[in-house]
Amino acid sequence: MASDQDLVVETVREILAGHEPFVLTAEQPWDEGLWADLAEAGLTGVGLPEEAGGSGGELADAVAVVRTLAAGAGAVPVAEQLLVAAPALLVGDLDLPSSEEPLTVAVDGAVTAEPSDDGDGPGRFTLTGTAVDVPWAGVARHVAVLARPPAGIEGEVLAVLDTASLAASRAVNLAGEPRGSLVLDGAGVPGALLSPAQAGLVRARYALARALQISAALEQVLAWTVQYAGERVQFGRPLGRFQAIQVELAQMAGEVTATAALVDAAVQALDRGEDTAVLATAAAKVRAGAAVEVVAKLAHQVHGAIGFTQEHRLHHLTRRCWSWRDEGGSELVWSRVLGAGLLAGGGDDLWPALTRVV
Repeated sequence: MASDQDLVVETVREILAGHEPFVLTAEQPWDEGLWADLAEAGLTGVGLPEEAGGSGGELADAVAVVRTLAAGAGAVPVAEQLLVAAPALLVGDLDLPSSEEPLTVAVDGAVTAEPSDDGDGPGRFTLTGTAVDVPWAGVARHVAVLARPPAGIEGEVLAVLDTASLAASRAVNLAGEPRGSLVLDGAGVPGALLSPAQAGLVRARYALARALQISAALEQVLAWTVQYAGERVQFGRPLGRFQAIQVELAQMAGEVTATAALVDAAVQALDRGEDTAVLATAAAKVRAGAAVEVVAKLAHQVHGAIGFTQEHRLHHLTRRCWSWRDEGGSELVWSRVLGAGLLAGGGDDLWPALTRVV
């Protein structure tokens, strides 16, 4: 009997079959048709409680949606919506926008929040400053923003705002996905004060979303490369019969497997609400970033010249992996988090901490 996740994956794949990946441009910065089909099927609210406007389900269901879309190079802000922004708003007891309207998250930049005096009651803040590197800026209708609170207050303010009146700068990552800036004009918006731990978990969720996407994309890159090596004939035999190619495929498989194991461990820690979720995420993001360099390089090397052409499918995933590697925090950023976390309990706790996280 098929599991709920199997059914979710099958549904997403059926929808993806009608939306081939394409090169993103200023005129077509996302796959609006794919989003519409996903929203119609209720997949843009998966993993979010029905009473809050979602489609119900568990974190594993949302992960299944994100993984499948990442492997299919789906140019839509589903990972940001299902795994980062919407769960953060729920933690802050803030209303979710309609799941049919794209929601993204902004965690970088210089944004400050002051309690609003617009007379609309408590729980409103005035945001000023610029949010940078905002995923799908100019595409997403709503954005959940982490902002610095007034002086003397610990934590960060999480606010949600409609982007209809905000101009987004035109910036993209290596894959062409929008990553612009939003200048906040000081309007009063709903918000909530998050503790330092809660705000840290929002950032960890963003990093985990990227690690999850990388893991899924690299698995697909490996599958394509193994298939190509079995079909492409050189000197009278398939490439996959040459020992040098076999070694490269084995290297790729090792990187993909290690990444998937750490990402799965981080997802499980997050799902169980464990204190180690941030450290598990740090390990997953570091491992995923390191795997990109090896797997992408070897995949293009095995494919040869054809793998570098615009018409070939490989670049849709490898360029995304290179981009996602630096988003949500680089390996350096999360290595520091991981190191500090492992040393937090002192020397006697180092080995137990290592074996718990890795």
